[in-house]
Amino acid sequence: MRAARGSLETGHREPDRNPNGHQPEGRKTLSTSRPAGTRTPTLVYVIAAGIFLMGTTEFMIAGLLPEAAADLGVNVAQAGLLVSAFAAGMIIGPPVMALATLRLPQRATLVLSLVGFAVGHVVAALSDSFAVVTISRVITALATGTFWAVGAVVATTIAGPPGASTRALSVMSGGLSLAVIAGVPLGTFVGQFTGWRGPFWMLAVLALLAIVPLLRIMPSKLDTHGSDVSVRRELATLRPWRLWLVLGAIMLAQAGFLGAYSYLSPLLTERAGIPAALVPLVLVGFGIGALGGTMLGGRLGEQRPFTTVAAAFALSSLALITLALTASHSTIVVALVVLLGATGLGANPVLIAQTLRQAGNSSTLASSLATAAFNLGTAIGAALAGATLSTSWGLIGPAALGAVITGSALLPVGLLAATTARCRIPAAPDPDGRPELSDHVHA
Repeated sequence: MRAARGSLETGHREPDRNPNGHQPEGRKTLSTSRPAGTRTPTLVYVIAAGIFLMGTTEFMIAGLLPEAAADLGVNVAQAGLLVSAFAAGMIIGPPVMALATLRLPQRATLVLSLVGFAVGHVVAALSDSFAVVTISRVITALATGTFWAVGAVVATTIAGPPGASTRALSVMSGGLSLAVIAGVPLGTFVGQFTGWRGPFWMLAVLALLAIVPLLRIMPSKLDTHGSDVSVRRELATLRPWRLWLVLGAIMLAQAGFLGAYSYLSPLLTERAGIPAALVPLVLVGFGIGALGGTMLGGRLGEQRPFTTVAAAFALSSLALITLALTASHSTIVVALVVLLGATGLGANPVLIAQTLRQAGNSSTLASSLATAAFNLGTAIGAALAGATLSTSWGLIGPAALGAVITGSALLPVGLLAATTARCRIPAAPDPDGRPELSDHVHA
């Protein structure tokens, strides 16, 4: 009972076994058993490098909009569609591409994602048409979403035990934090000397170079799906209702936290009195906090996933409301921005790991829905936060609203923790349509 209870507390699912203790016939699995505490596989760092490039292009474009607008013959507001097009591609694209590439080997899918990413940037760098550049951003987003979804499944599979998989996802997510710290400033800096097209060429070349270590390190026969992969089986992994609680928590947390982050710059300059030239340094501090929080969250979430997520959400909500109340004190504001980076992004690897565990670690479709949920929450949150700017709250409105929305994400997390403590997470639904089983645990 003690061993079972420990498994339940962390949200891990016991593998299905037949009476002889073997895997059920017909389920081909990859042997990934690794002793606890072993090093994170090198392939995870290669995937993180790809995430670094993709995070850079996602956030870098905002700093290049004035130059791009002037060069393409549109105003800055119209150029903002380049941001919206990428966001739309990241919301719609991952689930669609997960099903479209389902029968491709995952190694081929990751390579093709990097190729598509590079092609999208080359097309943008060569074109003088705003419409073509906008379409290229959608193509880039589709490649990015696919790489994220498949990369998360591969990382959790090769890492081994559930705790190690959370740690691997924290390394992978660290690529995004590094993009905020180094990639975005570097891309913007290069753009000042070469024009906005220069960073696009740079990212295209780096994406193609990233294919080399991926091909060298990732086994050609690595496949977490097994031999019975099908759209029907992937759709069946979406049945567990706890999966949708995790996705709901992701959307709410991202809507609150990143909605407020979207309007952080004007608050820093107009309310906190921080010079515009120093704002990038403050945002680098945010990125450093995010990197530290992601690494810490990955480790704490190995054994106490729901406690880690709840603490991150609660601290983010508290930091946002404090930010709204102390917005005129620059020193406090800077410290809160660094804290927000740590708490706001620190739970992400745990949330991705829980998404995969609720659906089954090999579900690319569930992984893609997590990617879509992160971006949909960001889009909704930014729209709601923007609406508060015209109210009496003004520039502190996004932070105040963000505190409420982020705090509301504690509800699905609490329900997850409560129900997981009472009953075992059901195995992935049987593809033949048999009902899921739930083993109740009595104290």
